[in-house]
Amino acid sequence: MRLSTGGSGVRGYSSAHEEETFEEFTARYEKEFDTVQDVFELQRNLNNCFAYDLVPSPSVITAALRAARRVNDFPTAVRIFEGVRAKVENNTQYEQYLVELKGLREELGVQLAEELYPPTAK
Repeated sequence: MRLSTGGSGVRGYSSAHEEETFEEFTARYEKEFDTVQDVFELQRNLNNCFAYDLVPSPSVITAALRAARRVNDFPTAVRIFEGVRAKVENNTQYEQYLVELKGLREELGVQLAEELYPPTAK
């Protein structure tokens, strides 16, 4: 049996976040990461957050990193920066994130993948 969607071919999703501004998105994900209690919740929120066609603000990344520390998940903390690097348009933007979050990285002891595994010269 096949269910019909009215012939439009478009799935109907909840429209709760349809007209969300960047500021509302930022506030929502800061709150989501502030309430994370386990690794599953952290990774689910990260997947949802990075699925949008935007780069999360430094305050969202800060909340995500603090959540990773709270649930003692170092690998995910490293991968958060890999996600940022994949989402930004260029290396300059990535460097701006690194500068902005340098103090927090040092405070939490989070290294970057490129620091852990430096590229080898051929």
